[in-house]
Amino acid sequence: MAGAPAAAGAPAAAGASTARAFREGAVVEALNPKTAALFLAFLPQFVAPAAATPVAAQFALLGTICVGLNTAVGLVVALLAGRLSGWARPGALRRARRGSGLAIGSLGVALLFARRPAV
Repeated sequence: MAGAPAAAGAPAAAGASTARAFREGAVVEALNPKTAALFLAFLPQFVAPAAATPVAAQFALLGTICVGLNTAVGLVVALLAGRLSGWARPGALRRARRGSGLAIGSLGVALLFARRPAV
């Protein structure tokens, strides 16, 4: 039946899941406040208000370049991770996940107890 959900355990169509993952990633990144903070804090230093090109067009160009570079890096990381995941043993992946979780948790605890120097 067209449009019916796949049976439990049945693999989804690769094209559909890839397109959906891309759309979801684009929406998450567009709504991420860190992205707006980066654009507001970092890009203005590269905009020349006195230039012949309007400021909005300069921001659009710089934003497009930033998005393109971030997308390229993300694709390279995803492709490398996909290729390397076939070589890794399940135990190694589990240890890597636990190790990265432990590292992030440890950084959080260190920040919790960090003291700022007196000014």
